[in-house]
Amino acid sequence: MIFEDVPTVPRSEELVDTAFSRAARAGRAKSGVEAQQSMLQTASNVLSDNLQHAVAAWPDFETVDPFYRELADAIVRRELPDAAEGDDQGVDILRKSLSELSWASRKTKELGREYQGRLPGDPEGARKLRKQAFARMADVVREVEGDLERVGAARDALRDLPDVRPDEPTIVVAGYPNVGKSSFVNAVTNAKNETAAYPFTTRGVALGHLERDHVRYQLVDTPGLLDRPADERNDVEAQAVSALTHLADAVVVIVDPSGYAGYPVDVQLELRDALAAEFDVPVLTVANKADLEGDVAADHHMSVAEGEGVEAVVEAAVEAVDHEPMLPFERE
Repeated sequence: MIFEDVPTVPRSEELVDTAFSRAARAGRAKSGVEAQQSMLQTASNVLSDNLQHAVAAWPDFETVDPFYRELADAIVRRELPDAAEGDDQGVDILRKSLSELSWASRKTKELGREYQGRLPGDPEGARKLRKQAFARMADVVREVEGDLERVGAARDALRDLPDVRPDEPTIVVAGYPNVGKSSFVNAVTNAKNETAAYPFTTRGVALGHLERDHVRYQLVDTPGLLDRPADERNDVEAQAVSALTHLADAVVVIVDPSGYAGYPVDVQLELRDALAAEFDVPVLTVANKADLEGDVAADHHMSVAEGEGVEAVVEAAVEAVDHEPMLPFERE
């Protein structure tokens, strides 16, 4: 997953304590002015390197797939609602904080070099100047305390995303609760082992995979997101749906004509029509629980519980995706 290598971000006091503790150990190995020089260089390096490490593992958001960029934007907006200024979006907030950490990394390195050049030849004078340098370095780190917290919060939230792969052909499964979405995904994929946390839902997203003609397709069911009308979503949820529009190659909307799910058929079809307007991809209407009473005009009928018509739905969804694998000689 794109954010899995982003490291834990330390708090400002933790970072300062670590740097100065290591500097003290380095100083004990030497004496006189050399001890102060060693302490100064160690503290500067630890602070600068750790700050840069907190920045370097983040991907370039200019090149991130639109699905992950928009999803990251929504997540950071949700996690940091008070950090925005004007029309700032979530990714804008994060990029500003990463820029501030880069500045702090450079500044602590510069302070180390500056004070190395100013250390006098007597040990006591060198000790006093080294302590002054430590105070200035600590001030720089504390100045970006809020940025460290923001980057840390964003990192923790983004690492919870399921491993969705935008480069794989994707079938999004939608419909009201209890119509059989998760049962369908579990029946045709290995999604039982791939249920993961998802920031916009009350339950985990079901992410499964299946293969047809040596092509791997991923099926995504997002309970709590695509199971209600757009006017019932908050702003962050709406942006999450927008992110899914970048991912989906086809949408399977499952409806329950039997009435057992608790939603009238016309309401379920209204949701189907709304999703068809949101997603500029093929949308298949699939009536589940065909073994029970009730009927509805649909592209396909199936009963997941009885295993009837399920494979036909999968084949129709794969055909709707119409994915043509790239041949090796086409990848130049």
